[in-house]
Amino acid sequence: MSAALWQILQIALALALAPGLTGLVRWLKAVLQGRGGPSLLQPYRDLYRLLRKEPVVSEDSSWLFRLAPYGCFLAVLLAAAIVPTFTTHLTLVHAADLIALVALLGIARFLTALAGMDAGTAFGGLGASREMMIASLAEPAMLMVTFSLSLLAGSTLPANIVGFVLGGGIGLEVSMGLALAALTMVAIAETGRIPIDNPATHLELTMVHEAMVLEYSGRHLALMEATGMLRLWLFASLILCLFLPWGIALPGGGFLAILLGLVTYVVKLAGIAVALAVFETSIAKMRLFRVADFLGGALLLALLGTIFLYVSEAV
Repeated sequence: MSAALWQILQIALALALAPGLTGLVRWLKAVLQGRGGPSLLQPYRDLYRLLRKEPVVSEDSSWLFRLAPYGCFLAVLLAAAIVPTFTTHLTLVHAADLIALVALLGIARFLTALAGMDAGTAFGGLGASREMMIASLAEPAMLMVTFSLSLLAGSTLPANIVGFVLGGGIGLEVSMGLALAALTMVAIAETGRIPIDNPATHLELTMVHEAMVLEYSGRHLALMEATGMLRLWLFASLILCLFLPWGIALPGGGFLAILLGLVTYVVKLAGIAVALAVFETSIAKMRLFRVADFLGGALLLALLGTIFLYVSEAV
């Protein structure tokens, strides 16, 4: 019963903190740039305002255009439910692994791209083609990170990896550092952050994700925006879970361990927001044709991490 309770709390935490993480990053970037910036609660107000509005749908759009926001949101929310944040004592934690997580993110991406093309606009097709190009490079890199971690911990389940790291089964590993760098690069690409994409612009030369959702409005747009916020929260939580799991409560830890895990997680999440804001403020967006080099580097780092594991085990 407690596992189900903590699982519900995990889902509620994702829904509550995802807009706050986005708002914190925006506010920190504005402060670093010398601007006043929006309120930390602005993403919550935007979602509330959009949810109250009726969507306007083109006559040329099919049922897929209406279904995609719900499918994307549910797929990313399910992926967020299987990543331990404050405890590994969750109902769904053993129901899916990192490979299933990649598949769920792929489903959301596939639906978004189809919806962008279904509207029949030039921007939708442009964004969908760019998104598929990025996905073709980001997914192999993320899978290689998964294989590196599975070789080290003996499992692809996030909870087992957390237990392996917290149990002292790992020291200073070069392969873990390479996997962390690769996953960070993939997270930047998957969440549409600078230098891959700029979520704060609608310029044709820079749009990727925004181009696919331009035709959405009302509650459909609210779901798409919430999906993007959840995706950012998911990758931040995934990095903290796999590489900085200290503070996460293990099964049988008791209520105090759970409470400590919650506090520790919020602090670490704020640290991720600060690091992201500093990084995006200090770097410029790269040209689209250089994205392949960026993600190719992520794939190479993940592959090197796997090779180093094999070499170290052979020695």
